[in-house]
Amino acid sequence: MLTAATAPALDVAGLVVRRGDRIVLDGLDATFPAGMVTAVTGPNGSGKSTLLDVLAGVVEPDAGRVARLQADRGLAYVTQSVPPTALPLTVRATVSMGRWPHRRWWRPTTRADRAVVDAQLDRMAITDLADLPFDDLSGGQRQRTLVALGLAQRAGVLLVDEPTAGVDARSAALVVSALADEAAAGAVVVHAAHDLAGIAAANRVVTLG
Repeated sequence: MLTAATAPALDVAGLVVRRGDRIVLDGLDATFPAGMVTAVTGPNGSGKSTLLDVLAGVVEPDAGRVARLQADRGLAYVTQSVPPTALPLTVRATVSMGRWPHRRWWRPTTRADRAVVDAQLDRMAITDLADLPFDDLSGGQRQRTLVALGLAQRAGVLLVDEPTAGVDARSAALVVSALADEAAAGAVVVHAAHDLAGIAAANRVVTLG
């Protein structure tokens, strides 16, 4: 478990992001502390996903800065959805990708890696789906699988885009519980949300407008 002295945090100041001629984020200042779940809310088009992209380093801001404070165990980013793949990846293989940052690409997964993957499959209640193709899953099952992938990375920063959008109540409850557990263990947890359940379960709310 991370301690208060070593836990990471994210801080953004004067963040500006343009999409074509439109300014999506305009001078945003915000801090995302460790040990808490922060929900990023706002109407469609307000920049929720864009902010996560910037925090993840996928998008470079046009102005402003993103700073990681204190130690950093790495970052995991769970996008809202993924397109169908041409590869017959099973649920277990998908979640196992979360262990890639911890090993060299040519080396097989270790017993410790497999234990982490098994734990996250169980945590998201998808152990019974482990050998099924990812592309055959329902929306809620896919979302739980992607969250399990992010959790398997054991990162100090966990970013999740709309984790409870359009999923069944069971999937939403499992995801909300897992995010709370990661924050309780000292991680920075930030997720975009527009559903009331996800927002109500957060420790902090950053509203974009």
